[in-house]
Amino acid sequence: MTGVPASAAGGTGRRPAPGAKLGAAAVNQASLWNIANILTMIRLVLVPGFVLLLLADGGYDPVWRALAWAAFAVAMITDIFDGHLARTYNLVTDFGKIADPIADKAIMGSALVCLSWLGDLPWWVTGVILGRELGITLMRFWVIRYGVIPASRGGKLKTLAQGTAVGMYVLALTGPLATLRFWVMAVAVVLTVVTGLDYIRQAVVLRRRGQDAERAAQ
Repeated sequence: MTGVPASAAGGTGRRPAPGAKLGAAAVNQASLWNIANILTMIRLVLVPGFVLLLLADGGYDPVWRALAWAAFAVAMITDIFDGHLARTYNLVTDFGKIADPIADKAIMGSALVCLSWLGDLPWWVTGVILGRELGITLMRFWVIRYGVIPASRGGKLKTLAQGTAVGMYVLALTGPLATLRFWVMAVAVVLTVVTGLDYIRQAVVLRRRGQDAERAAQ
């Protein structure tokens, strides 16, 4: 939920070699109506439905919460598959590059805000996670002229931990499972902060190197 995803689909019919970079021509040739983009659109449509399910009947009915969890799980699964399909089959569009991160942050952000509003999750946790995500997104634009900061292994673990923890909070859990979800969320918050600091370090180094290269070229 935190790198610049390559969501898209359609394309030239050729499958690129693993690790190959996609050029502008490939982006332009990809069709808007492809499986990866459709999955992204489904995720966007799921956001209001998820919110309605989570807040239905006051937000505390176990059945509605289970249905909300199902919607959240589908959104998380489509997030995995649309990026994989786009990278594997050279299916890239400008729409996908913009809509994919918006869909990721919309489903996670709506879940966090709703859970805090219901009193299930402290507001400071929501603030830390959303502040980190917004800050890293803005930082990527800050250094984009010098290069792209790739998603790290820690960032992927952070996304997994966040999705697992939020999913557990969406469910009406009690007893040991309720205690377990607290610790899973604690791990997610720690990973959120640590990986955020690492991205900041990478951004500073990338910008400094880019500026040094510009000065050397003048």
